[in-house]
Amino acid sequence: MRQDTRWSLLRPSRTVLRMATSVHGIESFKYLVGAHLGYSEWHLVDQAQVDLFADATGDHQWIHVDPEAAKKGPFGGPIAHGYLTLALAPVFLGEVLQVDGISMGVNYGCNKVRFPSPVMVGSKLREGVAVAEVEDVTGGVQVVLDLTLEAEGSAKPCCVAQVVYRYYA
Repeated sequence: MRQDTRWSLLRPSRTVLRMATSVHGIESFKYLVGAHLGYSEWHLVDQAQVDLFADATGDHQWIHVDPEAAKKGPFGGPIAHGYLTLALAPVFLGEVLQVDGISMGVNYGCNKVRFPSPVMVGSKLREGVAVAEVEDVTGGVQVVLDLTLEAEGSAKPCCVAQVVYRYYA
């Protein structure tokens, strides 16, 4: 495939205030292996969001839902659940990667997830996205993405994950 055809399949699109990579059709993913696609906008993680996640999961540990007790805890304030941080990944992904020309896409799982640093309630998070690999599967492609979620001003990422999606023609 010629270089100019390659880039006609991948075109920038506007999402919020950033440029997202727009992929048209499953073949386009193959040209992105090894590419860092960019970052999402910064998003605030507030106590109301943490409380809703606690209600949804039944995880009401004081370190998450009791700001007064959490002030005396190891982090000096309440922290978001690790799985809340991971659950935000697909939301942020939509700001970095737009996919069209497919019949459907599904979350296929995670190869690896780590939470190197806590997310303090009141922090702003963003996500960086890179395409690690693309493999043909029956009727589509399997895309492995390296995601890095970081809290504004933090020296270490709060979540690093390798996630797997399948997109079908």
